[in-house]
Amino acid sequence: MKPKVLIIVSNANTIGPNNRRTGIFLPEVAHPYAEFEKADYEIDFVSLTGESPFLDALNLSDDPDNLKFLTGKGWEKMHSAPKLSSINTDDYDAVFIPGGLAPMVDMPENTELKKIIAGFYESNRIVGAVCHGPVSLLNVKLSDGNYLVNGKNIASFTTEEEDNYAKNDVPFDLQTALTEQGAIFHAAEPWSANSIVDGNLVTGQNPASAKGVGEKMVTLIESKNS
Repeated sequence: MKPKVLIIVSNANTIGPNNRRTGIFLPEVAHPYAEFEKADYEIDFVSLTGESPFLDALNLSDDPDNLKFLTGKGWEKMHSAPKLSSINTDDYDAVFIPGGLAPMVDMPENTELKKIIAGFYESNRIVGAVCHGPVSLLNVKLSDGNYLVNGKNIASFTTEEEDNYAKNDVPFDLQTALTEQGAIFHAAEPWSANSIVDGNLVTGQNPASAKGVGEKMVTLIESKNS
């Protein structure tokens, strides 16, 4: 059987006091999707509410993987993603959460999402997230009562990057929040590729890191299925 990857996306389309338009940042979903597709995995999408998600950074559609996502099956699947609570996640090998500012709106406290991520992690399956996507890992508690990120090597969008991007729009600083829950945070140069693995956890810093997160997730999936 082909390995199965579940991609969980936000449904938010505005953020902050000025209602900044947002969504899932195109390369952060398209680049990992391309890696999963290349590996011939079964890829399914779900969203938190079951409504059609939104995409940001459509101006980057000239990138080959981004264009293929938009014109191939990727966006079609994401557009019609069912509601997270309506599916059984037990038979998926990995879960991935792309970024964009949208997850900062509806993923910090979503209890269903936290339960599912904890379930993947504690059943020795792979959890991946990139840029603002690691906000999905925030407030995830394991069965021993510890935060999932506690003591884990983590990358996400950094304070330095946020200060020059959306500081006045986000509800809190992601690097600070992850660190406060015990994450060992790894920040590379702003906007440079930086993706890291800690056990079954794969995280990346920014859009340039999305391809690396996808590649590292594929490597882990292959090692578990060999």
